[in-house]
Amino acid sequence: MDLIKSMKIAAAGMRVQGVRLKVISENIANADSLSPVPGGDPYRRKVVTFQNTLDRALGTDTVKVRNIDVDRSDFRKTYNPGHPAADKSGYVRMPNVNPLVEMMDMREAQRSYQANLRIVDVSKKLMARTIDLLR
Repeated sequence: MDLIKSMKIAAAGMRVQGVRLKVISENIANADSLSPVPGGDPYRRKVVTFQNTLDRALGTDTVKVRNIDVDRSDFRKTYNPGHPAADKSGYVRMPNVNPLVEMMDMREAQRSYQANLRIVDVSKKLMARTIDLLR
């Protein structure tokens, strides 16, 4: 039964890392999305938070997505008075998305996903070997 439990825990980890990868992809896709109105807010970076929850059926903690929220850090400003989204001073507010940070987060999420996938794979092999021994 412990092998099934480990597979379910790893599957929960894979689910949350999948959500995290989707949010990171959205951030990268909108790294240059500006406001449609002059002086308005551009795209705001989104972040995923996790939480441990007790899975009563398994009798152990698993991870789930707690919240997908926006990053409240300041926007970058660039001076471009001819741009349609420029404010009265000629500055354009740029999204608070740093593509380098997003790529590092993406690599981390991918590796976490792969580690959980490896746990599922090893658990399946161990279950198969156990069944073979019982025959």
